[in-house]
Amino acid sequence: MQMNTPPRSTIRLTRRGRLVLIATGAIVAGTAVAVPLLSLESPKEKPKPATLVIPEGWRASQVYEAVDKALALPAGTTRNALPKAGLKLPNDAEGNPEGYLFPATYPLDKKATPQTLLSYMVDTANKKFNGAPTAAGAQRNAMNVYQAVTIASLVQAEAATKADMGKVARVVFNRLERGMPLQMDSTINYALNRFTLTTTENDTRVESPYNSYQRMGLPPTPIDSPGEEAMRAAISPTPGDWLYFVTVKPGDTRFTASYAEHQRNVAEFNRNQQSSQGPQSSQGPPSPQSPQSSQGPQSPLNPKSPPSPKSQSVAAG
Repeated sequence: MQMNTPPRSTIRLTRRGRLVLIATGAIVAGTAVAVPLLSLESPKEKPKPATLVIPEGWRASQVYEAVDKALALPAGTTRNALPKAGLKLPNDAEGNPEGYLFPATYPLDKKATPQTLLSYMVDTANKKFNGAPTAAGAQRNAMNVYQAVTIASLVQAEAATKADMGKVARVVFNRLERGMPLQMDSTINYALNRFTLTTTENDTRVESPYNSYQRMGLPPTPIDSPGEEAMRAAISPTPGDWLYFVTVKPGDTRFTASYAEHQRNVAEFNRNQQSSQGPQSSQGPPSPQSPQSSQGPQSPLNPKSPPSPKSQSVAAG
């Protein structure tokens, strides 16, 4: 098809046409300059929602401090807010949320308050703990859910690894069934509000319902916030006859039903401690315990005497 388009050399613009083209070119040129300048400004991104992370094994006191810091509140504000929080705790807790401030990541919005955050944590714990599998598991082991949470908190504090949790839970059950005191250093640390590796003889004489060296049965409340794996271990402990355990060195936790074997393991632990830490302090000879994990204190059972033949229900204490 033939196009009746004149050759380029014959195209002419009128004076008005040239003015319009010049004006249009100026606008285009101006735009071309402006675009790079605008592109230098980074687009405004929506701020990511702030969160509060509660790790497994934290005590309630640690959670209170974390909430205060996250909300930029004076120290002690969250603890003092407990009476007004209206937390839905089991009757056995008697208003103490220890064990029920579930470890998870919680969003922080502008309306967040200590009361709303604590309620969120407790509601999460109730959903996790009161489900059919957990309730049935607790009943299967002749205990209620609150006692299961208490055992899970001991497991969380004492187990060096997740793989050891089921065995630690079994040691707790075996000792309770035989009427033996738990003698766990994690309960001493809780009673003294500390995290340490060494427990002295004087420490084991502290007057506290959490002193599992002197008192039989479970402590009156959980001693930390257990995670889901610790809870599973508490309701489904690994089968075994173990009564003692000690983490001789990182990655080497030894469980045994023999008191004599346990004493040998403890002696090896003490040798390892002396070689790695040097001379002990002048406070007195420490009772055997295992190295502390990054999540909280954990230590072996340190019985003063061989197992007693008496039996005791898990519900005791």
